[in-house]
Amino acid sequence: MKLHYGLDNFRVERPVVTIGTFDGVHLGHREVIAELQRISGMTGGESVVFTFSPHPRMVVTPNDDSIRLLTTLEEKAVLLEELGLDHLVIYPFTREFAALSYADFVRDILVGQMHLCKLVTGYDHKFGHDRQGDFHSLQLLGREFDFEVEQLNPLLVENVAVSSTKIRQALEAGDIRRANHFLGSSYLLKGKVVKGKRLGRQLGFPTANILPDDRHKLVPTDGVYAVFVKIAGVQYRGMLNVGTRPTVNSNVDHRSIEVHIFDFDLDIYDADISISFVERIRDEEKFESLSQLKEQLIKDKVRTLSIFANLSNKNN
Repeated sequence: MKLHYGLDNFRVERPVVTIGTFDGVHLGHREVIAELQRISGMTGGESVVFTFSPHPRMVVTPNDDSIRLLTTLEEKAVLLEELGLDHLVIYPFTREFAALSYADFVRDILVGQMHLCKLVTGYDHKFGHDRQGDFHSLQLLGREFDFEVEQLNPLLVENVAVSSTKIRQALEAGDIRRANHFLGSSYLLKGKVVKGKRLGRQLGFPTANILPDDRHKLVPTDGVYAVFVKIAGVQYRGMLNVGTRPTVNSNVDHRSIEVHIFDFDLDIYDADISISFVERIRDEEKFESLSQLKEQLIKDKVRTLSIFANLSNKNN
């Protein structure tokens, strides 16, 4: 896959294009990519995703700190490359760009600079200033500027239209299975291992404290999770706690992410770490004593290992 930061050096034969933030690169997005590839294979063209950086909401509503992303730009690029996309255009999203009408965007950028052959959109795609452009608008512009437009039907999973919003809602509810099902892969969180208070080691469950790479990355709701952990290219199994650690912490405003890695005893401070969420085990709880907490952690480990055993059996 070729990465394009802007369009200055964009030279592509018969580009088949789709536009969007593609947050999560979920099953619905994957259907769009598959259609791009099908069309480009038939027409001798090349598949192109046109996306933005930063996320449009960060520019349109810069004081809104509630933005939570499923994928960082780097994660998105990796996932799209794995799907076999030919080109990813990362276009700078500015206030000037946000003010463009849908007609100017199509005429000046898609036609004038990219010379698109065909545009493929999802079922609910809107674009341009105030999202005034829709599929009907695109059809009219396609006739005017001589390009084809295709709109895909929503992808239904369990009678629900897959969307980034639905996945965020599932993660915020702790429904990891549903989120992963809609994503088509395990939800991923990347970060750096930072120093903690080392209380887990006293309980026989040493943990790595994680600082996410991106403050806008969505962290699933508080609780205990079965997770895969990747460090320096090696994958381990573990269990992770998201929350305020109420048994040992009086500061309920401080939310932490800690992972206990099974069969692991290396110093990994400052190391890059990737977490793949498998299943939520339970809510975070406050225990009356550290001994009660340790008893629960032992139970959590047993259940987590059972989850991994079942997962292994399904894959065999």
